[in-house]
Amino acid sequence: MIKTATPVFGQLAALADPTRSRILLLLEQHALSVGEVCSVMQLPQSTVSRHLKVLVDEGWATARSEGASRVYRLAQLRAASRQIWDPVKTEVGNTTAGQQDRHRLTAVLAARRDRSTAFFSAAAGDWERVRSELFGSAGEVLPLLALLEPDLVVVDLGCGTGQISRTLAPFVRRVIGVDASEAMLEAARARVPENVDLRAGQLEQLPLTDGDADCALLLLVLHYVVDPADVLTEAARVLKPGGRLLVVDMLPHDREELQETMGHLWLGFSNEQMTAWLDAAGFGATQLLPLPVDARAKGPALFAARATKL
Repeated sequence: MIKTATPVFGQLAALADPTRSRILLLLEQHALSVGEVCSVMQLPQSTVSRHLKVLVDEGWATARSEGASRVYRLAQLRAASRQIWDPVKTEVGNTTAGQQDRHRLTAVLAARRDRSTAFFSAAAGDWERVRSELFGSAGEVLPLLALLEPDLVVVDLGCGTGQISRTLAPFVRRVIGVDASEAMLEAARARVPENVDLRAGQLEQLPLTDGDADCALLLLVLHYVVDPADVLTEAARVLKPGGRLLVVDMLPHDREELQETMGHLWLGFSNEQMTAWLDAAGFGATQLLPLPVDARAKGPALFAARATKL
């Protein structure tokens, strides 16, 4: 009975060709396209493609599609294959051809970086639009939510239809959304995940017990309430000691028509006013910063105030 060759003989045969060994040494250093291997090896594409197919078939290399190209790299080698490859790569790397390959590889990678640099130089003026089209308008800010501690309980005060609550939900343990409008809460219930607890209630009398939350949010809400000082005091009550409050609202403005068209009760808030209210409510380490203005926005400029419950 004639025995068929074992896989190891195919692997050995693949490495027996010096060109293939040189290619594999390149692929161990960097993932490369066929064209880049051709440039380094100074060989025609048909020759390089034939050698790459053998390396892939025998388990030495892997290939993946990247646009219209295929990119190759050294495969994840098992211990037995690694014992075969390590002495071969040392021998190949010490040859004159291997050393020349290393120099040409440096030049090929530099050309790759130059192409990337040229793209960004040409796209710099339009990069924000391009990135937004690729990844969405929240692509820049949304990943930053992963910096939040995953065991936090966050209270979204004046949660409305739950947009902020459902954005935060994947990154924290629980979100408690509070709003006085049943219509808003009804819309929110159809959209939020299971770890969002929606509750009806007035912001001056929150449906939470003392110290329920680690963080509280008042995002574009405070200008709708009759007495912001009372709301801030309630926010302090439901926070644990050391809990954080974030307020985002409008800087002082003279857009009086917003009181009629949008129901605003306050024409923004000054730094001094917010600091005084927060101090009286039991907060410290207050920081108020104006937010960058979006040229497309039609409303007044905004600020973010951060404070810690004492």
